[in-house]
Order: sequence, then C-alpha cells, then structure tokens
Amino acid sequence: MAYLAFYRTFRPTAFDEVVRQEHIVRILRNQIESDKIGHAYLFCGPRGTGKTTLAKIFARAINCQSPVNGSPCGKCATCRALASGAALDISEIDAASNNGVDEMRDLREKVQYPPVNGRYKVYIIDEVHMLTQSAFNAVLKTLEEPPAHAVFILATTEPQKIPATILSRCMRFDFKLIPQSDLEQLIKSVFDRTGKEYEEEAVAAIARAGNGSARDSLSIADMCASYSQGKLTYDDVNAVLGKADFQAIGEIASAIVSRNAGEALTLCEQVLSTGKGVGVLLRDLLSYFNSLAIAKMCRGSDKILNLPAEKYAALKAVADGADGHSILRATEILSSTEGALRYAVDGAITLENAIIKAAMPQADYDIEALLSRIAALEKAVKEGVKVTVKAAQAQANAAQPVRRTDVAPVTASTSAAAEKLKVGLSPSEEPSPFAVQGERSAPSQRAQAETSSQGSLFEGAAPVQPAAIGSLSEADKATLFGRFIKLFRTTRRNAVLFTLCCDLESSFEGDTFILSTPVEAVYKSLNREDNRAFIAETLKTLGVFEYEIRLKPRGEDKYEKAVNELKRNFSGTDITIK
Repeated sequence: MAYLAFYRTFRPTAFDEVVRQEHIVRILRNQIESDKIGHAYLFCGPRGTGKTTLAKIFARAINCQSPVNGSPCGKCATCRALASGAALDISEIDAASNNGVDEMRDLREKVQYPPVNGRYKVYIIDEVHMLTQSAFNAVLKTLEEPPAHAVFILATTEPQKIPATILSRCMRFDFKLIPQSDLEQLIKSVFDRTGKEYEEEAVAAIARAGNGSARDSLSIADMCASYSQGKLTYDDVNAVLGKADFQAIGEIASAIVSRNAGEALTLCEQVLSTGKGVGVLLRDLLSYFNSLAIAKMCRGSDKILNLPAEKYAALKAVADGADGHSILRATEILSSTEGALRYAVDGAITLENAIIKAAMPQADYDIEALLSRIAALEKAVKEGVKVTVKAAQAQANAAQPVRRTDVAPVTASTSAAAEKLKVGLSPSEEPSPFAVQGERSAPSQRAQAETSSQGSLFEGAAPVQPAAIGSLSEADKATLFGRFIKLFRTTRRNAVLFTLCCDLESSFEGDTFILSTPVEAVYKSLNREDNRAFIAETLKTLGVFEYEIRLKPRGEDKYEKAVNELKRNFSGTDITIK
C-alpha cells in the first residue's frame, strides 16, 4: 500500500477525535440526535483547522443507520460504502478548479436526483469563495430552496468574498486556530502510535511552527520523523524548518538590545554568508524577539516557551539585560521590514538597515526610540551616578556655562545631585546619566563648607578645591548677572521667572549679590518661597551664597524728569501740562 502522510493517515473519522472546535461539534451532534438537519452550512476559518474533516464526518453521520453519540458508527453498510469512496451520495467539489457557471448549472440539475444509499445527498464545496459571480447566481436559488434530500456544506478560508445573498442562506460556523497545547498532544499521540521517540522541546517547536493549524503541524511532524533516525531533538526540528542557529540569532538580538550596531551587522553578515535566506533570518529574529518579550513580561515564561534549559537560560539573560521599549521598538522595526522585503531590490540591504536602525535608537527620533533612550538613562541612574567637579578653571573660561568632559563611573547616592547639576546646562549640553562630570568656575571656601555640610548639590562627589578667601573675583562679579540670566534661559524650567529677572538691576555689597526692582509686583513675585529657592539654587552653581532682593524706591520717570526740568528752566512762565 502506498505511504500516506500523517495528516491523511490520522484524519479524524468521528466527532470525538476532532481537535478542539467544541462549539461546532456540539451543535452538529445536537442536530443529528434531534434530527434537525439544515439544508446549507458554511464552514469558514484558517487552513488546517478541520473544516473539510468535519464536513465529511457530518455527511457520513447524517446518512449513518445507527450513529453513536452523533458520530457515524463505521459498521453499517452505508458507513462502509461512504468510507470506501465509492458512494455517490457525498460529492466533494473543488470550487478553485470548478468555478464556472456551467459547473454550477450541472450541479443544479443533479441535485434533483434522490440519494442512492443514504437519507441525504451531501454536496461539499471546498474553497467556495473561488466561484465566479455568475456561478454564485446559478446556484443561489437552489441553495435557498433545495430538495428535501439535499444538504450543502460550503467551506472557505475567506468568507468576506462570498456574496451576502449566499451568506444569509447558510448556517455559519467559524473555526478557530488550535491552541499550541492541543497541537502538542496531537503530535505526541501520532508519534506514540508510530513508535517515534521525541523530546518535549522538539514537539513544542513543531507545534509553534504549525501556527494553530493541525494539518501544518502534522506535515512538519512527518518531515521531522523522516529526518531523524533516532530520537527527535529540538535541533533536528530547527534543521528541518531551515532556521538559523539559535545561538547566532541570540547573539544578533543581544547586540541589538545592547545598541552595538557594528556587532549586530557583523553577525548578520555571518549568518547570511552560510546561505540562509534574508526572509528566513528576518522571521527567526522576529520569533526570537517575541520570545524575549514573553521571557521579559510573562510569568512562567519557561513553560510558555518550552525551550531546552540551556537555550532558555541564554534567552532569559538577554531579556533581563534589555528594557521593554527596546524589545518593542526592535520588533516593530523588523515587522515593518517584513513587508518592505516584498518590494526590495536587495533584501539583504533592507534587513541590515533595519538591524542598524534597531540598534541605534540615538539616531532615531520616533517616540519608541526616545522611550528606549529614557529607559536606558533611568537604568543608569538606578545603578548610580557619580558626580565629580574639577578644580577651578582658568579665568578666561569663568563666564562659560558648564560643559561635559570625560565619562566617569556612577554611584547611586548622587542621582539627585546629578539632577540638580543639570540646572546649569543648556539642552544641548545636558549631561548623560552615564556620566555627569563637568568643569565650572571655582567656588569659594564658603561653597566648599556648605557642600560638605549639606551635601545637597555635590553629594558623593570628589572634594572641590577652594578658591581664595576673597570669594568671587571682580571679573566674576562683572559677568555674574549675565551668566545668571543665561542659566534661567537655558534651563527652560521657569519661563515666567526668567522674564521677571530680565529687568532687574544688579550690584554687589561685599560678597552679597543685590537684585533690585522698582516694581512692587515683581518684588513680591520674586520673594515667593518657590522662586527664592530656585534663584538661590541657581546662584549656588555660580558660587554665590548670599543675595538679597530689594524694592527700589520709584524715582522720577523720564516724562516727569523732562517736565520738572522744563519748569526749572522757565520758572517765570506759567506752564500747563495737558
């Protein structure tokens, strides 16, 4: 006897053997037991989920002389005749190749003849959506009011292509994808019945590759059983599926989430040089990032993924070292690349560009890239930021804003200090949380004393070298107000406060910085507790620790001064101001 593929050899012959689809099986059983058989059924759903199989079982069951629990007994003369394929009461039509109006007219004529052996004459039209509009019109009236002995079962994967006039005349059943756990049980039962040894991880890999389709899963299992002479392993399944090496895919993914674009590109080239297709590598990367997301966010991810222990440990290590936004962003980029490959002239270049983009969020300005960068900064701050301030710089650089220098390690105790240090930075000069080092004008001994006692600004940092006891130099004082205003402008933290300070007058009384205004409303606003605290913190970054805000007595304005001068010059003249 010729060899039969697994999906044909182990095709269910009774309702009890059907994998899932319980909602459909229950309705069909109840109709058979209550003898309420409809005249037209529509079975729709993904491929390989049991549409044609259930149609055949139902066709045999309604013609069986003594059904068992709604299923055909398989022993009566009718069941034996139907099983042999010689019966004329069940006709299976492939609409993909018989989609013309002539075939449907022929069907309309034949349906009038009564069944030969059973009670019903059943017509199973597979891929019915392939019929032409004329063919649908030809069968429409017959489908609406067929003879009492005729039953139509229409099967399709694309019900949206069927005219509404046909849909409204059928009892519609939507088949669903089969869960992975049920596919695993199906594959195990097939291997057990054929005597094939297997690893649990290998069966899980076959079920995942089946994507909810029993037929696809059994076809892959058939190939794997022929590939492996001994016990079927996880690596055997990957070899049959043509997937890239799991470790190589893991290394590429690790380089992407760690933002090492050069390493990711090199590894990608190495995999492609072994002969793997671009589409295969892309699908493997997408599958790996999906597994990373599961390992990162799901409880019991080891049971969900069901990978070999060493492979799961390697994947989990990559997932723990990545943040969710990086995984999501890489997955979205690779998913969009899958569609772009269809129109790409050189698929390898398209894939490599996608890998570089995924590994370089700093060069991307979409929201996910920014969130990924923020997550990396938060991780660095959580691990700790070490702030160091260098000794006094040259007087020529005293008026310059803070600028970054080399990168230093980070300590957790100074994350708040690093945030405060940002007050003196422009947006383009803000320090990375990986290293908040900087140079600034030398503070006075008073600054050092306050730093060591309070630890509010430079806590945990290297000690600041004291300046001369004379505090700020005359050059510092001359440029202080300009630097003070510049800091307010560049921080963008309080635009209203910046506007208020622009019209202030400044002076020094010893080491005390005096800010004065003739406007009482401005004076009251600047003396609010939150504004004073912000001004004080800003001045500290410039080495000023004592300041006052004064209300300057309002003097003559320019108009009044001109009038008074006019009166003095022409004292003997009566001058009236209008």
